[in-house]
Amino acid sequence: MSDYRRCYVPGGSFFFTVVTERRAGILANDRARDCLRAAIRYCRRQLPFHVDALVILPDHIHAIWTMPKDDGDYSKRWGIIKKHFTQHWLALGNAEQPVTASRLRYRRRGIWQPRFWEHALRDFTSSMKKCIYGRFRTKNL
Repeated sequence: MSDYRRCYVPGGSFFFTVVTERRAGILANDRARDCLRAAIRYCRRQLPFHVDALVILPDHIHAIWTMPKDDGDYSKRWGIIKKHFTQHWLALGNAEQPVTASRLRYRRRGIWQPRFWEHALRDFTSSMKKCIYGRFRTKNL
């Protein structure tokens, strides 16, 4: 098992990329976006954070969050969002990617890739570069 090192900084701002399983384009419809919004709202009620920017593409999400001053655990928040989205997505009768026996053993479904990419934002310039990247990506699809 890989040893993932995350930079947890209470009160910090972070850029995230979260990808669907096998880059399936499930986020390209209103139903998926509604499920995602509901999952984020659900998570924010349990563990607050500020969504500074959110770009939803058909097969992945870019987000910039600012964490509360006393908590920097964004991994737990993404876990809650992914779980809530997956439960509601499947309850609505939507499909998932094929799942192997080993993935089922570890309670993984075929909606999200198990990990995500994050980058700690050090300053305003770094934040703007990430925002511009997300905006550029949406304009060129």
